[in-house]
Amino acid sequence: MFLREDLCSTEMLQQDSPEALLSWAAACAQQAAPADIYRDKEGRKTLRLHLAERSFFLKYHAGIGWLEICKNLLQLRLPVTGAGSEYRAVRRLQSIGVDTLAVAAYASKGRNPATVASMILTDDLVHTVSLEDYCADWVVRPPAFRIRKRLLLKLADSARRMHGAGINHRDFYICHFHLDEASLEQDALRCYLIDLHRAQLRRQVPLRWRVKDLAGLYFSAMDCGLSQRDLLRFMHHYTEGGLRVALGQNAGLWRQVARKAQALYRKGHGRAPPGLAGVADQ
Repeated sequence: MFLREDLCSTEMLQQDSPEALLSWAAACAQQAAPADIYRDKEGRKTLRLHLAERSFFLKYHAGIGWLEICKNLLQLRLPVTGAGSEYRAVRRLQSIGVDTLAVAAYASKGRNPATVASMILTDDLVHTVSLEDYCADWVVRPPAFRIRKRLLLKLADSARRMHGAGINHRDFYICHFHLDEASLEQDALRCYLIDLHRAQLRRQVPLRWRVKDLAGLYFSAMDCGLSQRDLLRFMHHYTEGGLRVALGQNAGLWRQVARKAQALYRKGHGRAPPGLAGVADQ
């Protein structure tokens, strides 16, 4: 159980046990207005709520049942059975300097993966925009080179740190990065990685999961007017040893990433992915 100090005095969160905190979360999930519910599927409900005049997001996991677990396994998908993976992933990302969610509360009870109950409460990322929305018109209205480069290097840095720390996201798309636009004019660019409920934590990320993450990111950015130099710049800053290693001993990794990203695009859009833009560096 975790309860952040600034919420301990909040009347609704004066809980002294995981059971009490989970009961509070279950009540919030049950009483939430439809407009505040963002997801209600597979035993997990995600909603926005307000405490102490601040906005938060609550994910309450009520247990998915053995039927859902078996269905996921038969589809070769690892089921999400609780909030524990997200909580641990956020903590590890924070420890390695990756912008991510701020956890306000967490609790879990039970060992049976089909019936475990858990919750995680995070600060609402106010005054941010998803990169998917921020980059939506880049094909027709390309950004300044300085902005494109800063964002690209930020994503490469976040991916490198995440994978280096043994974390793979499993939903690694630009829509799951939220940008603080004001930070574009500051020394420290802030772009927060969210939706970590499917994240896996190991000592080392296997190749297939690195490929999946990187291909997902590439696929989701294909309509943003990427250039060849953008891709090479990302590869250079993601790869330990730079572009020489990326195009040498790691060339097989990037070929797999490109093939999988193109397949994802064809499957998702029913057409071939766009060609690389001839964006001139300034």
